[in-house]
Amino acid sequence: MALTAKRVDMWAAGLEDRPGGLAGKLWALGEAGASLEFVLARRAPDKPGKGVVFLSPIKGAKQIKAARKAGFKKTRFMNAVRVEGMDKPGLGGRITEAIAEKAVNMRGMSAVVIGKRFVLYMALDTAADATKVIRVVNKLR
Repeated sequence: MALTAKRVDMWAAGLEDRPGGLAGKLWALGEAGASLEFVLARRAPDKPGKGVVFLSPIKGAKQIKAARKAGFKKTRFMNAVRVEGMDKPGLGGRITEAIAEKAVNMRGMSAVVIGKRFVLYMALDTAADATKVIRVVNKLR
């Protein structure tokens, strides 16, 4: 089971919680040539009428300029790790158990399976936690 784990930059922006609030932000990035692999948008329950979107990757000067113009900032508080590999039953449990054995607590996780492959994104509290996760996942067989 070859797994690949690597650190990724996560970008975030506030949203208006209304039809089209997300579309405008994504459109601006698409016009700059961004091919996004991860997008997570949600309402902010503590701020009626507002939301937040997290996404990755943003590459190159043109995309960075467009992202900043659309209100995105590279997050400093979220250390993100992307894991990819062949899907197998129980793999999510194996990965999260191996991480827990290293006393790392995840802030959040999102995963999807397409065909026979999966992609998983984890948010971690510290850069040290991200480094531990990458080492652990890359050793799993």
